[in-house]
Amino acid sequence: MEGLPMARRVPALLAASALALGTMATAPAANAKAVGEDSLAALLTSDKNKFDGNAKDFDIVTEAALAIVAAKPGSPVGVLADGTKRATVFAPTDQAFRLLAKDLTGQTIKSEKKIFEALVELAGVDTIETVLLYHVVPGKTLTSNKVLKADGAKLMTAAGETVKVKIRKKPSLRITLKDKDRDDRDPRVVLSALDLNKGNKQVAHGIDRVLRPINL
Repeated sequence: MEGLPMARRVPALLAASALALGTMATAPAANAKAVGEDSLAALLTSDKNKFDGNAKDFDIVTEAALAIVAAKPGSPVGVLADGTKRATVFAPTDQAFRLLAKDLTGQTIKSEKKIFEALVELAGVDTIETVLLYHVVPGKTLTSNKVLKADGAKLMTAAGETVKVKIRKKPSLRITLKDKDRDDRDPRVVLSALDLNKGNKQVAHGIDRVLRPINL
């Protein structure tokens, strides 16, 4: 696969990764309980993880996680397939990745598949892994009620860097996550995409920008 051009490598990588993470997501842990241990991987791949035209869902972040697990089976990203492990994910929407791609390339890319391919080409698997881990708070199930009480808190992520929570309640609710990039607008939680996978140890909240672990 190393000798193939990117346009041919990416589909092959996705096919292998879908099998790898899909298997992890559906194989129950030996001590799994019937309730409360559905993984985020199972939720994210439940729509067969296909690129579409819905900018508000999470196809790109799902494909990125799949690609990482396929390329690096031992990656900490794999925890999202183990519903027995507590974790909270701030999941960028597809529109969030479109904005990131525009920042990095100077172009507006409409196709979700082309956005994903561009990011893989530009950043590589290791960098994408670091960025995704910056969106994961391991060991904690932070439902929206807990997040709303965390104004000023610094959340330690799986990337080893913190994200600061800022809450504004008036004139309207706004939950902002302050990352390491001082020049770009900080991501905000999408209020219509709170508590994804609620009732389980792993939950996610949608965000409208990609968190950046460095100052771009």
